[in-house]
Amino acid sequence: MQITFQGNPLTLVGKQLQAGDKLPSFNVTQNDLSPLSLEETDGTRIFLSVPSLDTPVCDTEVRTFNSRASEIPGVSVHTLSMDLPFAQARWCGAAGIDAVTTTSDYKDRSFAEATGTMIQELGLLTRAAFVVDANNVIKHVEYLSEITEQPNFDAILEAAKTA
Repeated sequence: MQITFQGNPLTLVGKQLQAGDKLPSFNVTQNDLSPLSLEETDGTRIFLSVPSLDTPVCDTEVRTFNSRASEIPGVSVHTLSMDLPFAQARWCGAAGIDAVTTTSDYKDRSFAEATGTMIQELGLLTRAAFVVDANNVIKHVEYLSEITEQPNFDAILEAAKTA
């Protein structure tokens, strides 16, 4: 899949997923450096991949989901990036993030491989969103063609309500 960053073409590595696919297993690193696998999460989940929390577009996206997460009781929101766990924890503290879990794919790039979200030229995750039900079936997926744009918040939240 071809994506752009400020209009400049970039390449995603791997197979992009579609609604109806099962989300493949992955392992990421939590802010306390402990591992987290897909199997350790449950219920309806929103997984957001972002290039870096410490950029204005990603900051706005995660803050928006943090404030809107309470709209859907029982749904968990996970943001994944290549940022180091220490930087993620510092950013969350400064931003007052308490309803979104941040995890890092820096170590194994396992989420990137499982979801086809690795930007070949930058070694970062692209902006994408996955709504996954309790059986790990993807109910909604969005890979943004321009990574400086925001995802469709309403469509993602609506999909989570019905997952």
